[in-house]
Amino acid sequence: MGFRRIFSRLLAAAIVCVSSGAYAQTVAAPKAGSAAATPDNAVLLTVFLRHDQSRPLGELNAQLEKQGFYKAFPPAGMEVVSWNVAMGIGQVIVLKLPASRIREVNRVLEDTAWGAYRTEFYPTYDYKDVALSQHAKAQ
Repeated sequence: MGFRRIFSRLLAAAIVCVSSGAYAQTVAAPKAGSAAATPDNAVLLTVFLRHDQSRPLGELNAQLEKQGFYKAFPPAGMEVVSWNVAMGIGQVIVLKLPASRIREVNRVLEDTAWGAYRTEFYPTYDYKDVALSQHAKAQ
């Protein structure tokens, strides 16, 4: 199966998972998955946690602790590729995970980060090897 076909399927699954957020709120939280990211199922999920700038940082951190954010996020078995603070925006986190576990990330953040952060999600894929290969061919 070609790279583009695999990616198309993964992206479609990711979009369905992310766009079904309203449904996710009406059912029980998903059970923690154990699926590991492989070259055939891995997606990168960029998560923006935008600070509520109307409240002081100490108050936000107390809310996150009370809601169990750092205990629950990131869900077990997901690779943290990067976790940065963008001044004036908030935290920008890139996770590597199987596409089938995107809903799990969404629910953890709904349950533990809402109130302190506004969340945004951007499913992507690793294009580095393809781009470098194309660059090398062009030389």
